[in-house]
Amino acid sequence: MGLRIFPSLSMLVALFLWLLDSRARAQSNGSAQALDALLQDYAYQAFNRPKTGIAYDGVVPMNLTGIIVSAMRLRSGSLRTKGVKMYKEIEIPKGVIVSPYVERLVLVYQNLGNWSSVYYPLSGYTYLAPVLGLIPYDASNLSAKNLPQLRINASGEPILIKFEGRRSEPAGSVAKCVLFDSDGSPSFTNVASGNFCSTTQQGHFGIVVESSALPPAPGVAPSPPPGTRETGRGSSKVWIIIGSVVGGLALLVLLALFLLWLRKFKRRKKMQQMEKAAEVGEALHMTNVGNTKAPAAMVTRTQPILESEYVP
Repeated sequence: MGLRIFPSLSMLVALFLWLLDSRARAQSNGSAQALDALLQDYAYQAFNRPKTGIAYDGVVPMNLTGIIVSAMRLRSGSLRTKGVKMYKEIEIPKGVIVSPYVERLVLVYQNLGNWSSVYYPLSGYTYLAPVLGLIPYDASNLSAKNLPQLRINASGEPILIKFEGRRSEPAGSVAKCVLFDSDGSPSFTNVASGNFCSTTQQGHFGIVVESSALPPAPGVAPSPPPGTRETGRGSSKVWIIIGSVVGGLALLVLLALFLLWLRKFKRRKKMQQMEKAAEVGEALHMTNVGNTKAPAAMVTRTQPILESEYVP
């Protein structure tokens, strides 16, 4: 039984760690996805008898100051045959396919400004430009909220994002384009001349450099971003996850020790019962009496004495 417990314990530990890892990923992506849904609502509120192909800037609340959001309504067929010459910093070529197909779509533009590292933290890297987002939604209901994202795919030339006014990277270091897809996974490509990054799909984009390549700013204390409270909350979530892992492992070890003790206790109890039964009872010899068997004592414990044997 002991050999069976420990493989089961290792399987439980592996399952527990997998669940925690999945939960951690969901939490890290959850805030960015919630922001997408919120900005979709503010972008749609900018529409008032909208015209096709015109960008309308939305208004974000005070607690999201620094974020810029805009919306442009397009026909799927027109997007495929004509593209969009310039939508803010984004150039969309001909040949972009929307899936699943809708007659009209809305392209929501995002500029996360100084919130970039809050919603899209990238360990070991520093942003040289704000994160820009391009997210497509269905345009059949311009008052809808929490819409699912559509997918766009550039079948010919790639979509170009120009990062104007980005910080220069230190000498000897190389800036990289970073793309965050719908599940928050980053991928890196080279920066094209003119501060361009290219993509074939929707997502969030930025330019980064390795943090070790950036010298600290002399005599200037960096001002905390408006999402400092959110960052602290994220670090506390990390400690909660670590505590959950340690506590879960300790609980599983205690459970295994308890099962081993219970097994030994049952074995000891059974041995005591067998010893007690052996002390109380004595096996009798069986003998044949006619056609049946009956117990019979091997010896007579008390010898019979006749009364006539007593002589006064």
